[in-house]
Amino acid sequence: MDQFGLIHIYTGDGKGKTTAAMGLVTRALGREASVLLVQFMKSADTGELFALAAFPRLKVLRSEEKIGFSFRLDEEGKKRLTAVNNRLLASALELADQYDLLLLDEAIGAYNHGYLDQDLLYRFLEKKPENLEVVLTGRNAPDELIRLADYVSEIKKIKHPFDRQIKARKGIEK
Repeated sequence: MDQFGLIHIYTGDGKGKTTAAMGLVTRALGREASVLLVQFMKSADTGELFALAAFPRLKVLRSEEKIGFSFRLDEEGKKRLTAVNNRLLASALELADQYDLLLLDEAIGAYNHGYLDQDLLYRFLEKKPENLEVVLTGRNAPDELIRLADYVSEIKKIKHPFDRQIKARKGIEK
């Protein structure tokens, strides 16, 4: 296996951050790497998870609890979301050294809104296992995470069907 160990960020307001990260996950699995995929602030079934379930070297951590969109949550809901995200992060960090690639999907959004232990994530990224490739996705990557990253790709929205009230479609956005 070629050397792993860099940090990637997929950020921006466009569609495709998670899709790009899942492409990298698929590439790594195709080369027999082991992958830990953690999804923050997501609990709905998605097509990529069904497809990737066939890979034995993939472990997925995500909320079993349907919490809903973070911008619609009351204070109690925000506390529950933060607790769930912090449990996921703690579990991921415990397991990280057993994997070649760690995807922290929507970690940037959770980080930015205080729905994730910022200090814990930052310290982990500073001192992550040397050969662990780490991918973070989410809008508005903050400068402190960008400084730690080796790759930063911005996905910019030019036009999106959501602007015309077209909801997420199975097999395309979910």
